[in-house]
Amino acid sequence: MDRTKASLNSFVGLNRTLDYLEQIVREDIKQYGLNVTEFAVLELLYNKGDQPIQRIRQRVLIASSSISYVVDKLEEKGCVARVKDPQDKRIYNATLTDKGRSLMNQIFPQHAQTLTSTFGVLTEEELDDLQHILKKLSAQTK
Repeated sequence: MDRTKASLNSFVGLNRTLDYLEQIVREDIKQYGLNVTEFAVLELLYNKGDQPIQRIRQRVLIASSSISYVVDKLEEKGCVARVKDPQDKRIYNATLTDKGRSLMNQIFPQHAQTLTSTFGVLTEEELDDLQHILKKLSAQTK
């Protein structure tokens, strides 16, 4: 197979796999009244701590106008609060509330187990190779 055909097939395969993984995540989190973007924001705050709103947009890869909407919705649900950055009053950080942390304490272990199970078809070596390959591909964008 020539390189162009292999590249196109790989692209299609990655997209199909991404669709499959997103469906698994959607099914996993919909029972908690969250969508994928809301969950991604909560997961980022849960695992990385308070974040400036702009950094959330970059990390979750959504439009600038959408991040405010998502954070607004999470605030309405009582899961997230906006707090002025103590060093720079122009910046607002998003932080998990007690309700948000409690929700993630409930959701995240099961979510992690679901993903562990999904990737269970791969050997440890294949999983390491996949991580390496994906990092190598994504490093081109920087």
